[in-house]
Amino acid sequence: MKTFVTFLGKGRENTETGYRKTIYAFPDNSEAETPFFGIALATYIQPDRTVIVGTRSSQWGVLVENLATQGRAEDARIQLLDAETRGAVEQEHLNAVTELVATALKCEVALRLIPFGRDEDEQYEILDVIATNVSDGTLHFDLTHGFRHFGMVGFLSAFMLARVRELTVKTLWYGALEMTRDGITPVLQLDGLDRVRQWLDALNRFDATGDYRVFGGLLIKDGVEKEMARHLENAAFYERMLNLDAAAEAIRQFQPVLARPLKGASGLFQKRLTERLEWVNLETFSEQQTQLAWQYLRRRDYLRAVLFAREAVDTRVYEKRGLNPRNPAIRQNTQVSTADVVTWLGDGEGQAGGNPIAESFETLNEIRNALAHITSQQRSTAVFADEQEFVETLKQIFRQLLPAVPEQADRTL
Repeated sequence: MKTFVTFLGKGRENTETGYRKTIYAFPDNSEAETPFFGIALATYIQPDRTVIVGTRSSQWGVLVENLATQGRAEDARIQLLDAETRGAVEQEHLNAVTELVATALKCEVALRLIPFGRDEDEQYEILDVIATNVSDGTLHFDLTHGFRHFGMVGFLSAFMLARVRELTVKTLWYGALEMTRDGITPVLQLDGLDRVRQWLDALNRFDATGDYRVFGGLLIKDGVEKEMARHLENAAFYERMLNLDAAAEAIRQFQPVLARPLKGASGLFQKRLTERLEWVNLETFSEQQTQLAWQYLRRRDYLRAVLFAREAVDTRVYEKRGLNPRNPAIRQNTQVSTADVVTWLGDGEGQAGGNPIAESFETLNEIRNALAHITSQQRSTAVFADEQEFVETLKQIFRQLLPAVPEQADRTL
């Protein structure tokens, strides 16, 4: 279903028509002269459902008079006009003229009262009214009229519905009266603002989950080929399977996209996206694994953080010994012991006990085993009793056993 939401303002520049008549020029070069931009926009969009929201003092009566045919629902119209002049419009007044408006707009209509948004509770109520009256499908929002802050509320409504209800916000519209030239007012599509909102949401989701797939659709909208965006999806899959080589290779296949300026909103976030993929450029395999261990620790994804850290320890030992850590046979046949870790990552002394390198490695092994086995009784140990203490323990272990990656290790968790 295509739903259109518009705000109804209070201003009366003309006692009969409300707003002054204006010629609006739409993106396809068609024009419409009307005092009510929302009505012209509804005609242009041709939605299945139109939701008009306004306060008790919005110009409901004038709106209906512009749409009504002579003699139709006269008593209801008179009562509505009177209530409007007193700032006392009730939902019953709007219900009485809803069918009239629906006939004029040739679609399903909902006329709804909203508060002025003077405090947080009223602002939440506005969002709730809009959300309650929007059906599944695609959405168009008119951010033009009403109080100036209603435009921000409308934009936030679009954001909320897109995120919470998983609806598609098709277009944000604005009748730019202040841009009128030679009697013509341009109709703007503010889709760029919504695309920025989508990027911010994607970055937040990535920072919480590490899932590169959140960027794919946005990049495609801004001209990146689907085949290139697919590399990010593959990287996300491989990384979650702990196949770091395959994940890194998929990201390298994508990196040429970032070597040139991206179009649209993607260009605004190109640097941020590049930063989140830089781990593949680290010199050694152990550094790459370490980078991801810290990243997942910041996300509170403790299982992946510990798994990557444990693999990084083995990798670092292999690197110190001159072995190829990417060779599956070496990883399978050359087991890393506590003595190996102390010898190659420490000073080679104190192997019998009391060595901080040995203690850190053994604690990391215990944590990994406990996290890997759901029924493990080891989780009852003190290290799992408090989250902050658990995080501090892992940070200490990471700094003790893993190669230094300052931009990650020194960041506060």
